[in-house]
Amino acid sequence: MGFKMEKELDQVIKETINDKIIKIVLSNPKSSKFKKITIAKKEKGYQAEKLTDTQAFHENLENNQLALFCYQYMEDSFKQLNAWDKEIEYSIKISKKGKVFVNKSNSSASIKSTNTNNRQKSYYLEEGTIIPPLVDMGVFTKDGKIIKSMYDKYRQINKFLQFIDEAITKADLSSVNIVDFGCGKSYLTFVVYYYLTFIKKIKVTMTGLDLKEDVIKKCQETAKRYGYDNLTFKVGDVALYESEKPVDIVITLHACDTATDFALYHAIRWNTKIIISVPCCQHELNAQIESEDYNILTRYGLLKERTAAIMTDAIRANLLEYSGYKTQILEFIDFTHTPKNLLIRGVKSRIPKDHKDKLLSEVEALIKEYHLNPTLYKLLINAK
Repeated sequence: MGFKMEKELDQVIKETINDKIIKIVLSNPKSSKFKKITIAKKEKGYQAEKLTDTQAFHENLENNQLALFCYQYMEDSFKQLNAWDKEIEYSIKISKKGKVFVNKSNSSASIKSTNTNNRQKSYYLEEGTIIPPLVDMGVFTKDGKIIKSMYDKYRQINKFLQFIDEAITKADLSSVNIVDFGCGKSYLTFVVYYYLTFIKKIKVTMTGLDLKEDVIKKCQETAKRYGYDNLTFKVGDVALYESEKPVDIVITLHACDTATDFALYHAIRWNTKIIISVPCCQHELNAQIESEDYNILTRYGLLKERTAAIMTDAIRANLLEYSGYKTQILEFIDFTHTPKNLLIRGVKSRIPKDHKDKLLSEVEALIKEYHLNPTLYKLLINAK
């Protein structure tokens, strides 16, 4: 980039980017490990979400850092920036010849600030709406107001809905059949059903599965009380479950240890369009992991446990992508306040064969080095 263009770009960004901006999207990458960067206004400052093919990285920015951040990424990595305030959309583009073009237009898109001072515009489940599951959970009062002490739970529920909404929008689904493995008390099951049925207006059938008969009985009674006619609950083992009809979405939240692997395996063999998984207690590899050359990672108990957990989910993500799913590992500290903070999201996609082969070889190299025998790998290999 020439000096003249750098100066022009710097001036344009300084004139465009200010603390009235609600949202920014950097796109059309020229040389970047990130495919897109989305910046959203928060209560204090902004948050940038930087997306690669498989991961999402987050960075918090002060108001006075925003313009410099945009300039640096436009200078080195992206050819286009779109920014919105409440009335105007700004478009900055860099041509092949290095010229900077700026355009302003009325903002026709519905831009939602994530400013927590404006909650009603910021969330998938709006305050002031009577939502029976949220009332029973103690998140909303009976007239639909957020209970102040439950705001974190409300925020995390909306975050979970965001992960599902984005995937459904990308897959362009107008009706869905969902299986929720290890549903437990089904707090999120009820909320997901409500959101998709009454807000998204999608035709939904949904099944929650769990081993505990008393829990399932209570969930059935609750679904009947809510009038959620297409939401059913069954007692069953994740490993043995079979669906009677095609499944579009598999959800697995805290399915313990290898139960997560069986749930993922079912989703793969059913050719499920979307997979949402929050793994739990990855004990399997912790009992297996050992290495002659890298025992520094397995010598200390706590580090061994964390290494095994990371390897478990890295293997799962690779195997999902190997099986034809565009896979991301996203940060999600869920509302049950567990220390687990990873969510695996897979959306059925076309994955090139050479990339699949590379992903599988990475898994097999890790297995060989650390003497592992992970369940999902065994299930997939034995199914060939």
